[in-house]
This record gives sequence, C-alpha cells and structure tokens, in this order.
Amino acid sequence: MAAPSPHTQQQQLVLLRCSVKLLLAGEELPAGLQLASPSQKALQLEVQPGEEDADVTVTDADGVCVFKCLVNRDTEYCRVGKQSVLITLGYNSALLQFKSQAEYNTFSNALKRCHSQKKENSVFSQRTDEASAAQYFQFYGCLSQQQNMMQDFVRTATYHRAILQNHIDFTDKLLVRSSNLSDKITVLCGKIEEISLPESVDVVISEPMGYMLFNERMLESYLHSKKWLKSNGMMFPTYSDIHLAPFSDEQLYMEHYSRANFWYQECFYGVNLSSLRSAAVEEYFRQPIVDTFDVRILMARTVKYTVNFMEAAEEDLHRVEIPFVFQMMQSGLVHGLAFWFDVAFVGSLVTVWLSTAPTEPLTHWYQVRCLLQTPLFAKEGETLSGKVLLVANKRQSYDIQIVAMVDQTGFKSGNILDLKNPFFRYA
Repeated sequence: MAAPSPHTQQQQLVLLRCSVKLLLAGEELPAGLQLASPSQKALQLEVQPGEEDADVTVTDADGVCVFKCLVNRDTEYCRVGKQSVLITLGYNSALLQFKSQAEYNTFSNALKRCHSQKKENSVFSQRTDEASAAQYFQFYGCLSQQQNMMQDFVRTATYHRAILQNHIDFTDKLLVRSSNLSDKITVLCGKIEEISLPESVDVVISEPMGYMLFNERMLESYLHSKKWLKSNGMMFPTYSDIHLAPFSDEQLYMEHYSRANFWYQECFYGVNLSSLRSAAVEEYFRQPIVDTFDVRILMARTVKYTVNFMEAAEEDLHRVEIPFVFQMMQSGLVHGLAFWFDVAFVGSLVTVWLSTAPTEPLTHWYQVRCLLQTPLFAKEGETLSGKVLLVANKRQSYDIQIVAMVDQTGFKSGNILDLKNPFFRYA
C-alpha cells in the first residue's frame, strides 16, 4: 500500500480549523447574556478526530491554548442560535460562535459522529456481569451507604491525616481550598476505564478496598487509573498487606451447622425438607463470615501477602495465590482462617497506616473468617501448611479455595467459598 502524501496525512489529522469566538462560564448562562463584546478578537479552533472522540483546542493569536476538551459520545452539547454550540463539561460550559454556517455545520457533524460512535466494551464491562454492575452502583448510589462509610471514623480520619501530614505532595495541586468547590474541582462522571482526562495527574486517591481487601474488584479499577498518573506521581493508598491466621472457635462452627437445622424438618406444612439439609450445610459453609473476634482465638502468627499498587497490574489480581506455613503456638482444633488487611499511604513526609486488624479500632470492613469443612487438630509446635487461592469472577468478587494440612500427621481439610455472598454475623 502506498504511503499517503504529507498533505493527505494533514487532512486525516485535522478535521476542522477555523476562527471562533469563545465564552467560558462556570454556571448556567443568565438569560440575555451576550457572547462577547465587539472588541473581542477571534480565536483559532482546531478539531483533531480520534477513533471514538475528537480533541478540540482553541488558541489565541500567539498560539496560547485558552480552551481544550475531548468530546465523545458522553459529551453534553446543544445548538445556540444559528451558528453557535454550547458544550458542557462538569460544572463548566463553553460557548463557541462560528463565523459561517458552513464551519458550524462541519463542527456540528463532528460532534454528531462522536455521539453516534458505539463504544467498545471497556475493561470494566468485560470483567463484570451487567446485573452485578447495576446492583453495585445502585447500592453505592444510596446516601445511607455513603453515610455508613463516611461515619467510619478510622477510615475517613486516616485519609484526612494522610493528606494533611503530607501536605507538600498536594501543594499547588487541584485540591479544595474552600467550601466553594465549583472553581476547584471538575467532576467527570463515568467509570475510570471509560472516561478521558485532559491531562496526566499528580496523585490518585481512592478507597477501593472491599471485605477481605479484594471483594468488589475495585482494586483493578484503581490500578487501571495509573494510565493517567504522571511518571513521578503518587497513589494513596500506596500498597496493602492482607494478613491471615488459623483460628479456633467451636461456637462459630456449631452456629453454622445449626443454621441448617431448619432443613431437618420432615413435615414443614406437610413437606419433607430433610433431603435438602446436606445442600444447606454446604451452602452455609461457602459463606465467609464478616464479624470481629477476640485475638486470643488465633493459634499462630500471621502470614502476610502484599499488593503494591504502584507496581501491580490489573491482571495480577485475576488470580491471587497465597501460600502459608503456620507454626502452631497452641494445641487445639483449627476451624478456619481469619483475614484482615492494612493499607499504607506513603507520602513524601510520613507514611500513614489504615488497619482493619482485630487489635485496632473497628471499621466497617470488620474482619473475615473462612471455615474449613472439617476442623483439623494440631499440636503446639506443629506446622499447618497450604494455600489460599482467590479466583476473580464476573460478579465483582472472588471464589476462594483453601487447602490446609498438618504436616506432622498428614491430616488435610479445605473449603471453597463465595466471597460475593458473605454471612454478616456482627450485631
């Protein structure tokens, strides 16, 4: 295939170049507001099309950029008069007035093409069932759920402290300096996998942790956001440690079994339910237990698994394998494994930690315990070895596979659990 000439390449790269007049507004335009005074000089507009969007740049006579935006199928715009267009970006609006009807039509057609582009499935859509995503966003769209998280003092105060104690990392950045937010923050609505930013950012701040750290699979979205991070940028939080330890809790184990006693009934309104009792026990034991506990039930020192958000890729979280070897510090029945996590905010001045450990003040994440199907007896000094395998699923969660063995006796046990469907045991 012959290479296009330089003139053809230029035509492909620039869809439109013309003179315009520009008015920027931070709020809705008051009725009767004029576009510009007669003395306003015309500016140069240039439109460069992409596969699914177009880059719109307005420069002055000296070539200095006075307005720039990316328009796509999500961009809000409307016609004003015969040859003007109002583009809305968050809380800001830009009114572009063209010198001729032909130039307006060319620009309007470019906007229509961007609007009609069928967006390919994003990374988020590819990994998530539509029903799960709809339920997720509906849940977090409730102010009551936002209040629940915001009132988690440990969570909110730690983020607050991490920012203020590393103030030099945020100096002269786009951070709120007053309660008047409209001229400080631009809200871009959409998933991080689908939106476009006008420039790279200095810091990414997010709260992507779920139960047992990984639930909801928002960590992958957090890692995806690194494509907009400057090479010397920072991530808050910076890395996370998930801790696990064997525990002994006969009461919890028997509680789980007793939940299935309902299905022992042989005459429930004339129906024999007993054939479903085994299936009920299996289902209940597939539920991770979200609650808190006394650390004295732990039978060994924890094993730690670290996820470094600065280095990890999204694919690293599709399958997470955590091997363990525990040196038993007391004899007794091992009923399962307990999990919790810490995250670190590594700033230029200090590192601030947020912990969900059972020894720390309680958070809305609590701790998570996964029961073995059959308890294992281990003596003090023996070793319990095995692995925890977390396999991501399209329900924004993980299937958990646990295999454990007492090395000295060869006794084994395990379980397969559904992190999407935990049992909330806390009061």
